[in-house]
Amino acid sequence: MFGRSRSWVGGGHGKAARSIHSLDHLKMSSGQTQFPEAMPRSWLQYMYHVLTKNTTVTDHNRNLLVETIRSITEILIWGDQNDSSVFDFFLEKNMFVFFLNILRQKSGRYVCVQLLQTLNILFENISHETSLYYLLSNNYVNSIIVHKFDFSDEEIMAYYISFLKTLSLKLNNHTVHFFYNEHTNDFALYTEAIKFFNHPESMVRIAVRTITLNVYKVDNQPMLHYIRDKTAVPYFSNLVWFIGSHVIELDNCVQTDEEHRNRGKLSDLVAEHLDHLHYLNDILIINCEFLNDVLTDHLLNRLFLPLYVYSLVNQDKGGERPKISLQVSLYLLSQVFLIIHYAPLVNSLAEVILNGDLSVFSSKVEQDVQKNSAKSSIRCFIKPTETLERSLEINKQKGKKRVQKRPNYKNVGEEDEEERGSEDNQDDLDKTKGTEASSKSIRTSSENEEIEMVIMERCKLSELPISTVTEQNTTDEEKSAAASGNEITNWNRPFLDMVYNALDCAEDDYYALFVLCLLYAMSHNKGIDPVKLERIQLPAQHAEERNSYNHVLAEGLIRIMNYAAQPDGKIRLATLELGCLLLKQLVFSRNNSIIKDVHLACLEGAREESVHLLRRFYKGEEIFLDMFEDEYRSMTIKPMNVEYLMMDASILLPPTGTPLTGIDFVKRLPCGDVERTRRAIRVFFMLRSLSLHLQDEPETQLPLTREGDLIKADDVLDLNNSDLIACTVITKDGGQVQRFLAVDIYQMSLVEPDVARLGWGVVKFAGLLQDMQVTGVEDDSRALNIIIHKPASSPHSKPFPILQATFIFSDHIRCIIAKQRLAKGRIQARRMKMQRIAVLLDLPVQPSTEIMGFGHSSSATAQHLPFRFYDQSRRGSSDPTVQRSVFASVDKVPGFAVAQCINQHNPSPLSSPSPSSGSGSTGRCDSVAANSASAPSAAQSPSVRSGRKGRRRVFSLSEADSHGGHWV
Repeated sequence: MFGRSRSWVGGGHGKAARSIHSLDHLKMSSGQTQFPEAMPRSWLQYMYHVLTKNTTVTDHNRNLLVETIRSITEILIWGDQNDSSVFDFFLEKNMFVFFLNILRQKSGRYVCVQLLQTLNILFENISHETSLYYLLSNNYVNSIIVHKFDFSDEEIMAYYISFLKTLSLKLNNHTVHFFYNEHTNDFALYTEAIKFFNHPESMVRIAVRTITLNVYKVDNQPMLHYIRDKTAVPYFSNLVWFIGSHVIELDNCVQTDEEHRNRGKLSDLVAEHLDHLHYLNDILIINCEFLNDVLTDHLLNRLFLPLYVYSLVNQDKGGERPKISLQVSLYLLSQVFLIIHYAPLVNSLAEVILNGDLSVFSSKVEQDVQKNSAKSSIRCFIKPTETLERSLEINKQKGKKRVQKRPNYKNVGEEDEEERGSEDNQDDLDKTKGTEASSKSIRTSSENEEIEMVIMERCKLSELPISTVTEQNTTDEEKSAAASGNEITNWNRPFLDMVYNALDCAEDDYYALFVLCLLYAMSHNKGIDPVKLERIQLPAQHAEERNSYNHVLAEGLIRIMNYAAQPDGKIRLATLELGCLLLKQLVFSRNNSIIKDVHLACLEGAREESVHLLRRFYKGEEIFLDMFEDEYRSMTIKPMNVEYLMMDASILLPPTGTPLTGIDFVKRLPCGDVERTRRAIRVFFMLRSLSLHLQDEPETQLPLTREGDLIKADDVLDLNNSDLIACTVITKDGGQVQRFLAVDIYQMSLVEPDVARLGWGVVKFAGLLQDMQVTGVEDDSRALNIIIHKPASSPHSKPFPILQATFIFSDHIRCIIAKQRLAKGRIQARRMKMQRIAVLLDLPVQPSTEIMGFGHSSSATAQHLPFRFYDQSRRGSSDPTVQRSVFASVDKVPGFAVAQCINQHNPSPLSSPSPSSGSGSTGRCDSVAANSASAPSAAQSPSVRSGRKGRRRVFSLSEADSHGGHWV
């Protein structure tokens, strides 16, 4: 709609990237030559002469006038930047009046569109305030604003609202006087813009919101008082009705789309509601107190309470009040608490949900949601009696009468002057509410009128029945009694009961997910008073230290975890993860767990159930290991974001188990064995992490591959006595490098010799063996194609190769040896990880006599084998290996010391110590090449040994290779 029209004339059709408000666009669309820069004033005089000769628009001069207006705009922009005399001439000749006269002649859409477009460009590119003052003087701009355009034309509508938005961006304490007339109480820029608040085109509605926010930000008290007295009640009442009607449409879409056939429309409706909430929050955070009071009153008493909250416990569609479904109500309330943090609003809303009952909807004289003062209004979602445009016109006429009859008073005596009955009385009462709220903080020239309004309001309040005040005081006493635990039997809280009952997930978690989101949003809302949450023992995000928690809520959360661990459980992963987050927040106080033993025992039972569930899917196939690591990686890299979760419209629909809907896996039920396996793995991870966290125990077995233990690029390794295979690596882009291939327990590495130290190497690439694919080359027996994929962050992401190259060896024998070692290393690496998973699941581990040439016991497989390497930055002068010669022999042949040691001791390859139980060497030969004091004791843990200095990196690949380290 805001793009270029199909009927656009002029050049530049291929330059879509240019802004329609740019000067370049104006030059291109005009299609004429540049004016002489040395004579801008003369050129403007010529343009003025053209306008004076063509005061009447005809078919013959229409194009000439349009091009003339464009040229004038271009000259004015040039003059703003270079020559102020241009504006002097423009103001002297009153040239703006020609623009207005052309509009008033009803010359057709073509001229209107071109004129609005050039005005947009002009005001967009004016940078000096003096030039802006010239353009805004004489009130011609306001005359253009109130001109009756044909808004049924989309292009005219687009340029008009864009013109208003451009003007609103120029508003400040100085320029506001050009738009707001304090004597006539007229503010055309604002009143004309808000008439389009419910326009069917979304871009127009967004522009209106921008204009209103720009107006509210201007700190001009007379102007803000005008907005409060004349426009706030009509605008906010119609806005609230528009939002509520939109919500009812959203609810109807949810009710009629149980088979997920209309998710596109539902997503658009949810996005529109989010835009509304963000707009309301933007108004509230401007912190204009009297506007906030009026807006808060309308939101609470006309939308949130009568439509959102009332629908929580009243699902009977036969009543007079409009209602929405329970899931939509919970969903929208969660969005409210996640987005809006204005304290008076969220505190009042939370008070009703956590401690209120249905009496807030039945009494005509209710407790004020902000200041505990009685007001005569009914909490009901009703349509305004007048449209916004009609209300603005009525208020404008009232303002004129008041100026004539009562120049010193505002909003007084309106009931006598206007015979509109109860409709006007209601409007006047709403206005006086906003005035009462603002009279304490704002003292301007209208202070006397405001005081009089407050006195009138108090007189009305004094006429209320005494029973009303008594009822209000009794309600406060009941709240205090409920907070202290007294008179619980007489305290009725239907909304809170609904929250607890919805946690029952025996059949599904449709409502439980929304309840958990609502509790999470309320506990993380910065505007809610923690005291209100403490009444139900729901701690805020940064609550003080405590020694008790809500047992009912904790038991409901633990039941969700028990259901999730069942084979036929209908709990989605999003519900389980959110339940774990809430339980941690509930039972932790200052980083100390205060959970009761009985609840911890129930939680441990759920964890055991998750272990038994995962055992059913434990397989020796390769896909299980990949799924296990992918799910752990996904859970840690992308933890749940509740804000994003509540932006997804798909969770409003009943839970489905098919991936054909496109819904994310964590937000739906599993489908097939593969997804059931993924779900069982994720449930196991969540409950295990929660159990360890509550017991303050560190995680020592996950992840299976720790980044800190892996070899990384630029690490410096001691390659003495290691089996290395020289090769030429040809990358995909054609580059060739000489490298040495080394294979470790979990990784393969490409190293090059360290020029500073003989027998040492610098790692240029390291990749996991389990992610490697090795294939031969058909026409070359000396070459291998090797691809190593990066571990995927998501099970559905496409594998990304971090290495894709051809390895060429000296002969086919070395090629076969390399292929066998890589294949065997991959098998052994995956086998070790599968054994570690078996230990996690308390499954029996098959003892193995060899892993990559290392003898080890079954207990050693459960522990992470440390990598023995040097990081150059960690070596210091105290390192004994730095103080000694690397080779004790004069031959300086790699592997010589180990060969000598083997000839002396000739140990069996199976007797070599395990990396998890011995020192960092492969055998006793280390005693020949290094000081025995540098070897750690066998009692040290792997984590301690991996950090010690003075150990050497040794690659031992098989039984036969372990008899001697040598270069192949």
